[in-house]
Amino acid sequence: MKANPFFKNLPMDQPNRRGRIFLSPPHMSGNELIYIGNAFEKNYIAPIGENVDLFESSIANFVGIPNVLATNTGTAAIHLALILAGVGPGDVVICQSFTFAASANPIKYLGATPVFVDSEEETWNMDPDSLREAIETTLAGELGNHSELDEVKKLKPQLPKAIIVVHLYGMPAKMDELCQLGKKYGIPIIEDSAEAIGSSINGKQCGTFGEYGIYSFNGNKIITTSGGGALVSNNKKAIEQARNLSAQARDSYIYYQHSKVGYNYKMSNISAGIGVAQMEVLDSRVESRRENFSAYKEFLKDESCIQFLEEPVAYKSNRWLTTILIDKDRGFTPEQIALELESEAIETRPLWKPMHLQPLYCHYPYFGTNLSAALFTAGLCLPSGSALTRETIFMICEKLKELIHRPKSSSLIKM
Repeated sequence: MKANPFFKNLPMDQPNRRGRIFLSPPHMSGNELIYIGNAFEKNYIAPIGENVDLFESSIANFVGIPNVLATNTGTAAIHLALILAGVGPGDVVICQSFTFAASANPIKYLGATPVFVDSEEETWNMDPDSLREAIETTLAGELGNHSELDEVKKLKPQLPKAIIVVHLYGMPAKMDELCQLGKKYGIPIIEDSAEAIGSSINGKQCGTFGEYGIYSFNGNKIITTSGGGALVSNNKKAIEQARNLSAQARDSYIYYQHSKVGYNYKMSNISAGIGVAQMEVLDSRVESRRENFSAYKEFLKDESCIQFLEEPVAYKSNRWLTTILIDKDRGFTPEQIALELESEAIETRPLWKPMHLQPLYCHYPYFGTNLSAALFTAGLCLPSGSALTRETIFMICEKLKELIHRPKSSSLIKM
């Protein structure tokens, strides 16, 4: 297989009367310009202003946590959460393997060692049994048995400083079991809810179970501020500390004095204005994404080779992306399907490649049964924008069925 062949030789603007169908494009409400205009009118073209305050309060009201910090990215929010958890050089942080790199990279920013944990079948998120094994191995000082890296072999017995759990594709993780483990061992849990604002368990919003929760408002998320994120916590003092760190950690003097390292992580008043308008339609965006999932499931119900991820009882997924697993015996990969659909101007993506298989992280400790690797080799993310019509979803399903039923003698695009 050629290295990283994705879309290199395919024009991004395919000749197609219906236009290109994106995986998860932004969907504006129509009120964004009102809030942006207010920022211009008051000349608050800065990382402070009324829109920032409104955006933070709207998130707080929606998720039910009073302390919110708007940031310029979700990655920045994870970085700040790790700092609040006291993570530094020589520490260990346990992270879900089946996720985007932004979940893990901030661990390395702080000079800590990531330890990766596999997924379980029901939600595709962090497996409690593998988490317990990772914690106990770290406490026993035996992580070196799982890695050849000198930095790992030199680690002494210790308690992991934090656990990063991800709610993948909007599906809530098994937070009851994971939080029990965090409480038992005294390890703070950081919920990476970048993909999961609007998802819940028994009515409790994702991002509010652990000590810290983070959200992303990147351009491809269920709602967007173009780029942006948020950090939430029940710990008011911690959010106040994060707010200071996000503004270069300036000391309380009339002049600029700094006693510790800070960061330029605040969200602009312009971006926050977009966010305020987007929060007004979040509930409807969630329902649209959930309707997408139902439509795909309906149109593909007779395809026994396609499997959908169902919600456990009392779980509500925002269905940020509709994902499917395709029987490997069909003789093709998700990448080949993605390339074929791309030639029809339909954007799809394979599932996340697990962190423990990434060149950057493959030598770090990993605990699990490689379920996430199996998901990666069999899974595909389908177009899921909240403005999709049933007619468009039906057309995508027809294209997909045509591909999966193509005779093996008529091979798909070669990798």
